[in-house]
Amino acid sequence: MKIDEIQIRVRYGETDQMGVVYHGNYALYLEMARVEWLRKLGVSYKTMEENGIMLPVVSLNINYKKPAGYDELITVKTQLKNRPTAKIEFDYEITNEKGEILTTASTILVFVDMKTKRPIQAPDYILNLLED
Repeated sequence: MKIDEIQIRVRYGETDQMGVVYHGNYALYLEMARVEWLRKLGVSYKTMEENGIMLPVVSLNINYKKPAGYDELITVKTQLKNRPTAKIEFDYEITNEKGEILTTASTILVFVDMKTKRPIQAPDYILNLLED
């Protein structure tokens, strides 16, 4: 399935008293990577929401292997796990500049109609973009 990578420079405010990235910030890194993955596919969250579709996270799993520290350049690799249905699943791998795996993660998001707040099938335009 489609894979994308982004790089992020760890900011001082993202670290804790031990000088490593605070664990809660990894969810933000994953969101940044996922939004860029979709953008490069040709889909924007903003447009989806303007069309009445939201995409909430219903599952988040993070495995911390090594810490990332202040001013490190990390790479977040995002991979679509399966063809979307009413849900879309991603796997992630975060590495440092040496190529060492720092973190692995996965998320599941659900396509939801903003009016009814009920799950819906993935929009055809997203499925069509994945076919290309």
